[in-house]
Amino acid sequence: MRPTVLSALCATTLLAACSGDNPHIGEPSVSSPVETTVVEPPVMLEIHSGEPISPERCAANQAAGTIVYVSGYDFAASASIIDVLVADAHGYFDDLCLDVEIRPSFAGDNYTLVAGNDAQIGSGGSFGELVDFAGDNSAGYVVLGVEGRTGIDTLITRKGAIDGLEGLRGTTIGVEGVLTPSVRSMLFEAGLLEGDDFELLELEGTDPVAHLQTPEVVGFSGYKNDALFGLDEAGVEYDVYDPANHGIPGSFGVLYTNATFLTEYPTAVQDFMRATMMALADAIADPAAAAEACIAKITENGNPFYLSPEGETARWSVESQLVTGGVTAAAPAGVPQLDLLTAEVAAYAGLGMFGGTAPAIDAYVSGWSWRSPPTPAQGCSTALPRCWT
Repeated sequence: MRPTVLSALCATTLLAACSGDNPHIGEPSVSSPVETTVVEPPVMLEIHSGEPISPERCAANQAAGTIVYVSGYDFAASASIIDVLVADAHGYFDDLCLDVEIRPSFAGDNYTLVAGNDAQIGSGGSFGELVDFAGDNSAGYVVLGVEGRTGIDTLITRKGAIDGLEGLRGTTIGVEGVLTPSVRSMLFEAGLLEGDDFELLELEGTDPVAHLQTPEVVGFSGYKNDALFGLDEAGVEYDVYDPANHGIPGSFGVLYTNATFLTEYPTAVQDFMRATMMALADAIADPAAAAEACIAKITENGNPFYLSPEGETARWSVESQLVTGGVTAAAPAGVPQLDLLTAEVAAYAGLGMFGGTAPAIDAYVSGWSWRSPPTPAQGCSTALPRCWT
């Protein structure tokens, strides 16, 4: 039976993320613990499922006015985007007296918008990315949800081009802008340093087939949710070196706000998360239907990035499986796990991020808990909060 109160506050033990059965995998350790800095933690939240919204709480939510949510990559069927779109499509925000305006954006642009309160809820690429952007967190970012508990990036090489990571010595790796953080950490742990052991080449566009066929590179750092689908669709063979299988911690699908908005309108933030986590449960239960909600918004927005229905269905098919990895009664989907996030920032600090000093992550993460409904007979999920009537 599920406990009455499920807390998101966990011990901050440094842990490796997970292991796998990739035949190329060694057993590198996560970077050694580094010095931390401590900042006052933000407001505690409680997410109440199984409770109807009172007229007083409804009025408090309405007082927040229009809550602007900015997506991480247009209206892609991705964690911290798809759940918000499903919540909107199913009327969950309306049910909780929330006026939510959903705007297409990009994760890298959202930090400035949320810091300035031009948007109240943002979708972020990863927890490490947010902390790196935040610096001393004078902007007051407060992470509300972390849906992916492993990195979404991976290293993709031509089939048989190398035999394990050691085979990368003396080669060139393709990148879309920069080497993705989990891949960079994996190579670092394997003793491979950019400039000394391998070179980088910036690739044009986002076509994984073209990337893999670029003769100057042995492979490229890409993403599990779309690059692999593109290669499979084209019938191109490849090898994958997944950082998660090398014990490299990571995350994706982050939802966050700013401390000012949270302090002024705590019930609106709580109920935004209540609606969104209910929608995440729906999206996990029926991935195809959830992807349709994104496809409808993509089409409505003119599809400026030429996202295909097949690609978005495949994207969420991959991500939904990653999101459910590690989900337990004590660690429901979406609830930030402080031990994993601590491991993530410690590993990246070892690479020189955050000035080489890992911040205490409770300065960035809202402590919050779910109260489970009395019985599943009320129609509530046993894994996520689903009902309030």
